[in-house]
Amino acid sequence: MAASDDRHLRESFARGQESAIRRLYDLYGRAIFGLALRVLGDRSLAEEATQLTFLKAWQAADRVDPNRPLGPWLYTIARRVAIDLYRRERRHAHEDVDGRDIAVLPPTIEHTWEAWRVRTAVDELPAVEREIIELTHFLGLTHEEAAARLGIPVGTVKSRSHRAHRRLALRLARLREASA
Repeated sequence: MAASDDRHLRESFARGQESAIRRLYDLYGRAIFGLALRVLGDRSLAEEATQLTFLKAWQAADRVDPNRPLGPWLYTIARRVAIDLYRRERRHAHEDVDGRDIAVLPPTIEHTWEAWRVRTAVDELPAVEREIIELTHFLGLTHEEAAARLGIPVGTVKSRSHRAHRRLALRLARLREASA
């Protein structure tokens, strides 16, 4: 997204324009869902967390500073929502593992930010390459399984995977340089 488009989106969102929340959801919805799924480990809870994140963001739209990027702000909201849902579900769980509680720490904000950057880089891949990355990394399929699911030769999956990884490495290296 161009800097002027991003600025326009932030200003529209801060003014409470409904089209801005739809655009924001289009831009960040998948990544927010991915973050929530990693924290919660449950699709339905991750969907709930995603919806709550955008609801809370919408409710706070009038307090948004249009000079600051919305991505980190949204991820902070998403992380807090996911942790709250995790705690709520944990209170309601009646399982006791050998009489001991197991502590599971939520990801740090740095880890969340890195995950968002990776997810954004994946989302920017061409569709055929993104599909291979999602199948092999996010769903854990082998190249052979991905080829069977897509109905294409294994060699095509491997070449698309190679190109996708090369693009991701370049994109993420630029992001690392920019943040350093």
